[in-house]
Amino acid sequence: MLFEAKALHKRFGQQVVLENIDLGFEANRLSGIMGPNGAGKTTLFNVLTGQYKPDRGQVMFDGEDITGQPAHTIVKKGISRSFQIMNLFDDYTALQNITVALPNIRQHRFNMLLNVPGNEPMTERAFSILDQIDLVEDAHVEAKNLPYGKRRALEIGVALATHPKMLFLDEPTQGLGGDQILNLSALIEKLREKVTIVIIEHDMSFLFGLADVIAVVHWGQVIASGTPDELRQNKWVRASNLGAL
Repeated sequence: MLFEAKALHKRFGQQVVLENIDLGFEANRLSGIMGPNGAGKTTLFNVLTGQYKPDRGQVMFDGEDITGQPAHTIVKKGISRSFQIMNLFDDYTALQNITVALPNIRQHRFNMLLNVPGNEPMTERAFSILDQIDLVEDAHVEAKNLPYGKRRALEIGVALATHPKMLFLDEPTQGLGGDQILNLSALIEKLREKVTIVIIEHDMSFLFGLADVIAVVHWGQVIASGTPDELRQNKWVRASNLGAL
């Protein structure tokens, strides 16, 4: 198992948000997390990716205990993520957004783009990521001028810049229309050949069409897990009105 979470517990004040969560994600498979609003899935996602520290429990990645380690440390170990609210530099081009996310450039911090011009290896790496997300033709377009669907793709590209072993996508269809969702689905199908992906998603038809396995989170617990076909038949999922797909 590439990634495992064992007996995770998280509370905010008197409210228990996660209780005894067990999850496992295998390498080279696309896994999903779904559940109704308020189920705790966003908090779970933040715990898994180092945004929050669990009150108890354990998170293992590639055989190493990463429980409670900060997000930037987890990124260095090979886990990257996108966010429900996009994190892009709007006044930077698509190419620059990818470039500043490259590990060698991040080290420069306040002068992130200072040494980029003429640095062929970094430029080639950035263009290779743009090629993966089908944005080479938009390389010199400022992020603020990209259509929303392409901005979503660019954010995924930024997450890929660290060359992760595992990519977590947080509500990637948020704000997208029908054709844009189809384009995103095709992009994820392509990327899954190179990186292990976990998606948290409210669009169940989108997730059921992509995922190999899905965990259903409700009341802060995993109430079911399995393939899309198995979940359609699960009584708990059906009782939660999540299986009518």
